[in-house]
Amino acid sequence: MNKSLIRGLVVVSTGLALATGSTSCMKELDQKPRFELTPENVYVDLQGYRQVLAKLYGGFALTGQQGPAGSGDIGGIDEGTSDYLRQFWSAQELSTDEALTNWTDPGIRDWHNMNWNSNNPLITGLYSRIYYEIAICNEFIRESSDEKLAARLSSEDAAKVKQYRAEARFLRAVSYMHALDLFGNGPFVTENDPVGFFQPPYYTRPQFFAFVEQELTALAADADFAAPRSNEYARVDKAAAWAMLSRLYLNAQVYTGTARFTDAAIQAKKVIDAGYALNTTAAPNVASAYGRLFLADNNTASARAEIIWPVALDANKTQSYGGTTFLVNGSTGPNPEWQKATGQTTNWAGFRTTKGLFNLFADTALDTRGRFWTKKVDNSKRSVEIADHYAFEDGLGVLKYRNVSSAGVGQGGAQNFSSIDFPMIRLAEVMLTYAEAVTRGGTGDANLALTYVNQIRRRAYAQPINTASTIADVSSLSLNFILDERGRELFWEGYRRTDLIRFNRFTTSAYLWPWKGGVKDGKAVSDNLNLYPIPSSDLSVNQNLKQNPGY
Repeated sequence: MNKSLIRGLVVVSTGLALATGSTSCMKELDQKPRFELTPENVYVDLQGYRQVLAKLYGGFALTGQQGPAGSGDIGGIDEGTSDYLRQFWSAQELSTDEALTNWTDPGIRDWHNMNWNSNNPLITGLYSRIYYEIAICNEFIRESSDEKLAARLSSEDAAKVKQYRAEARFLRAVSYMHALDLFGNGPFVTENDPVGFFQPPYYTRPQFFAFVEQELTALAADADFAAPRSNEYARVDKAAAWAMLSRLYLNAQVYTGTARFTDAAIQAKKVIDAGYALNTTAAPNVASAYGRLFLADNNTASARAEIIWPVALDANKTQSYGGTTFLVNGSTGPNPEWQKATGQTTNWAGFRTTKGLFNLFADTALDTRGRFWTKKVDNSKRSVEIADHYAFEDGLGVLKYRNVSSAGVGQGGAQNFSSIDFPMIRLAEVMLTYAEAVTRGGTGDANLALTYVNQIRRRAYAQPINTASTIADVSSLSLNFILDERGRELFWEGYRRTDLIRFNRFTTSAYLWPWKGGVKDGKAVSDNLNLYPIPSSDLSVNQNLKQNPGY
């Protein structure tokens, strides 16, 4: 598997980054340098910069200085659970109809019960991980200023590092966008702020929005940022910036009170026209064309043409207890057939789905996206109903991420870790963004929006995407349909909480799912839960911060 940047990761920057420029003042965030490193002996040549860039990308997948655990990046949380993707996914999915857990880790059941508070250790861990990523990006940007590059590198190498710097700005913008979406308000710091311990200023949600918009817009016009589809695999480019802008604008009314649906459609169309393509190639006897996107070699062939930005993972080279290892092992039960289907030699028996997701699929025999595990360990039938919130075999399992290749074989080596790359951005999401933005009144082509949705559906129903299909096609679009289609296409990819909030269904009685709010049939909860709380540990040491209302 060609994942050279991440495979070649030499983790040299963790202690350095936090020693030279902390982002937040959390007591739990260990900010002591772990190595005798300074900028002067790390950023000495192109390879030094490349190693730190790998750490920036690895920050979404790895948890510390060695895999799968050891010398963790952040403190105050079990390192195995501190992974960026693991906590982001949990906040976005375990709080919704798409997933619930029977685990007893401190704070984990609060997600689905919707009774979290500012002392929840997993929310604190998520917050810490986001701001840690911001910190190491800030350090890289600071150390790749034009002045420092001119003093350290040849003009040819400096030009390459300027591209790296643009990528670091993108990754920082993504983390700030996650902070904006999940927490709304919080501390703000850039490469221009003082190095060392200080109390960052408090930014409101509209201020975060303005910063993220400014950064992504600037990157889209930056000559140093790679053109669409021209960068090394798993590294970002201008199409990724357009895609994140389209996502930002789609949610602008939630974030700022002002709708930006025309802007969402414009940015989405740029991505769609950039040469990406829906994967239409199935894996023989393993997965449909849709399922091919979530196999262990999804970095190859046609699947690669749809995934615009993946977080690269490898069972032998990038081991952690987060990422897609968490998704595969956490969703696999003790039934040996189940383990074989997911390509693992272990199971964590952690989470499954509710009938809220299952009921989105009118016919799982035809819609290839709806793949659920229906057998208990004794091979008796699992029920879609969940009588006991904390009984793993109540409810259906999900077969989406499978750690086998398109040829149906395992990946060799450590089979309790995953080689599936996680799709942070893929074309189908952007096409659905365009369709929703136009349906909500944004300027665009309604017929084209319908065409995009039907192409996605034809692929799901194993039909040629450019040929009309009476099985898959819909003749018109409504917002309710689009929400459901996003659920079918994007489930377990980290969108559901944000989508339900945008449709005013996350906290309200407009949509109740099993065990919402900790009640069997679901219940409405307080609207303040649309935002997670600022961790109390950060509030206690930074007097500039303000707690979100209701906490």
